[in-house]
Amino acid sequence: MTPQEQAWREQRTAVIRKYEETEKRTDFIDDDEIRRILESRAHPDRPQIEEVLAKARELKGLTPEEAAVLINCRDPELVQEVFATARWIKEEVYGNRIVLFAPLYLSSPCVNNCAYCGFRHTNDAVTKRTLSLEELEQEVRILISKGHKRLIVVYGEHPESDIDYMCRTIEKIYSIKKGRGEIRRVNVNAPPLTVEEYRRVKDVGIGTYQVFQETYHHATYRKMHPANTPKGSYRWRLFAQHRAQEAGIDDVAIGALFGLYDWRFEVLGLIIHARDLEREFGVGPHTISFPRLEPALNTPLTTNSPYLVSDEDFKKVIAVLRCAVPYTGMILTCRERPEFRREAIRLGISQVDAGSRIAVGGYAEMEREHIPDRQQFQLGDTRSLDEFIYELCQDGYIPSFCTSCYRAARTGCHFMSFAKKGLVKNFCIPNAALTFKEYLLDYASPQTRALGEEVIGHYLEWFNQKMPKRTPQLHKLLQQVEAGERDVKF
Repeated sequence: MTPQEQAWREQRTAVIRKYEETEKRTDFIDDDEIRRILESRAHPDRPQIEEVLAKARELKGLTPEEAAVLINCRDPELVQEVFATARWIKEEVYGNRIVLFAPLYLSSPCVNNCAYCGFRHTNDAVTKRTLSLEELEQEVRILISKGHKRLIVVYGEHPESDIDYMCRTIEKIYSIKKGRGEIRRVNVNAPPLTVEEYRRVKDVGIGTYQVFQETYHHATYRKMHPANTPKGSYRWRLFAQHRAQEAGIDDVAIGALFGLYDWRFEVLGLIIHARDLEREFGVGPHTISFPRLEPALNTPLTTNSPYLVSDEDFKKVIAVLRCAVPYTGMILTCRERPEFRREAIRLGISQVDAGSRIAVGGYAEMEREHIPDRQQFQLGDTRSLDEFIYELCQDGYIPSFCTSCYRAARTGCHFMSFAKKGLVKNFCIPNAALTFKEYLLDYASPQTRALGEEVIGHYLEWFNQKMPKRTPQLHKLLQQVEAGERDVKF
């Protein structure tokens, strides 16, 4: 570690220690209580499971105790009912649309030394780099040329990628245009910030701020994150979204890295986290993510952890979270294999990435599916955006590049007021059709365009049945897109 890195890490750690001394909130994750809940519902019977599923269909969410009933459901027939309920909830809230985005890794140097991360400070097998503004522009232009409209930008915790760099790069992304294309919303995956720093990223117009707790189990957290690093503070990370809300960022995102500890515990941790945000701020997480450990260069824990999650258990993770937190967006990433993604999306997923590259500077080398010495982990799905969209259309979904909620101030409590009543799909479906139409006209292959037009026609019929008085407006907006206008919103 260089003297500059050492000094910056010590300065950052001092900020975190001062925060820990003044934070008055109580740690809402009680390990013993979570274990008690799981053990007390270890053997649910059919009536208990059916009662919980009936409540889930009311779209009011589940308590940790109720979620534990579904977690511990082992009867294959009833497990299928859990899956069917999750699928119904997602369609009832969001409709049959799938939002698309791309990750953009801007920096990999990091002062942390997390046991599971390919970018950890002591992993010399991985080449670390930070994009210049010129390199960033090249990456963004490539993403725009593929049809992307929304990104999640990913930063390491390092002096090269501090709050100043974050703000400069986000502003730069918004400034880049290519033909009719542009990035309309930048979401952020980055280390926790102070309230003042959150205000700065809010001012540059971010969408959602995402921080993963990684694991909610205290002892495992300590084991994975050395105490002399910024990430060593459990409470600093646990209340990251609370501080963001204080700063006025009302769309925050949570997640856990599945495979570090017992998946059942992590599911309840996510639910409890969502409930605490809602208790204090009246709004839960905008999205929940649940990535699984994937192989990373010179990182043995990613393949030998005793807590690796099977496909069958992972499907339960998705379904139980959808039942327990019905209003939230749920993200399934390109970590997963194509055939499994296709299966898992049906269980309640509402957002996915596609056409992704996760090496820093990886989009400039799109033909290389894997660059192990520059990646944080290995991707499972490296298909192009167009290939993935074609499969979505085959399965009856309507792909969406919509960003209108962010830009029409339908965020935070305003957004949740629609989502919790199952009304947000009345915005999601028409805006999906409009943004998908743009993709078909500007970027799609002939094969995808032909099938995509059929999909839009199908959803126009759906919308006409649901909202016949507003259907002419949607037809008019689609005609404007056909005529060359872009970024029209319903």
